[in-house]
Amino acid sequence: MSEMIWEPRRVAAVRADLPPGVTPSGTRGRILEASLELFAEHGYAGTSIRDIGKRVGINSATLYAHYTSKENVLTELIQLGHQELYTRLATAAAAATEPPERLAALVRAHVLAHAEYPLLTVVANTELHAVPADLIDGALKLRAACRTMLLDTLRAGIEAHVFDIADPILTALAISSMGMRVGQWFGPDQPYTAEAVADEYARLALRIAGADTRDAERK
Repeated sequence: MSEMIWEPRRVAAVRADLPPGVTPSGTRGRILEASLELFAEHGYAGTSIRDIGKRVGINSATLYAHYTSKENVLTELIQLGHQELYTRLATAAAAATEPPERLAALVRAHVLAHAEYPLLTVVANTELHAVPADLIDGALKLRAACRTMLLDTLRAGIEAHVFDIADPILTALAISSMGMRVGQWFGPDQPYTAEAVADEYARLALRIAGADTRDAERK
C-alpha cells in the first residue's frame, strides 16, 4: 500500500450523496443535493439562495416554492444526517452484547456513516450553530441519543472491568471526534477502503478504552 499523502482541505472531493429512501424526490431532492455540495465547499454563510438555484437550474422563486428559506434547507440536511447516524448506531448496538464488541460495532458504524456520506456528515456537524436550536430539536435529540449509546457502553465496560478508563466523558469525546474527522478527508483518492478505515478505528477505540483488543477481535 502506498503511503497516504495528507492534503488539508475542508472536505473530500466526492459527490453529494444522500441516504436512499428518506431523501425527497424531484426538485426538492435536487435542491438538497445542490445545497449540500455548496454548504460543504463554501460553508452555509458563504452560500446564497441564488447560488443554490443556479446549481439546480431554477430561479429563486421556484426554490422558495419548495423551501421557504436557506435555513430550512440546512435544517432538513442536518436532520437527515443525524437520523442516518442514529439508525446505524442503534442497529449496531442492538446486535452486540459485551461492551468491547458493542464499542467496536458503534465505532465501525460511526466511521462508515462518515465515510459513505462525508459531505452530509460534515455539514450536519459543522453547521449546527447556523440554525436556531428550536428548529433542529429533533436532530439534537438524536445527537444526544448517539452520545448516550457510546457513554453507556463505556460505563458498562468499566463496571465489567474490561475497560480501563479514568473519565468516560472525555474518552467518549476522543473516540467520537476521531470518527467525525473521517468525513473531511475520506474519498476515492485515498488508499483505504471505508471498511478498512472502520476496522482500524474500531481497534484504536478499543485501545483508547484500555480493552484487550485480542479478545474483541476474536468475537
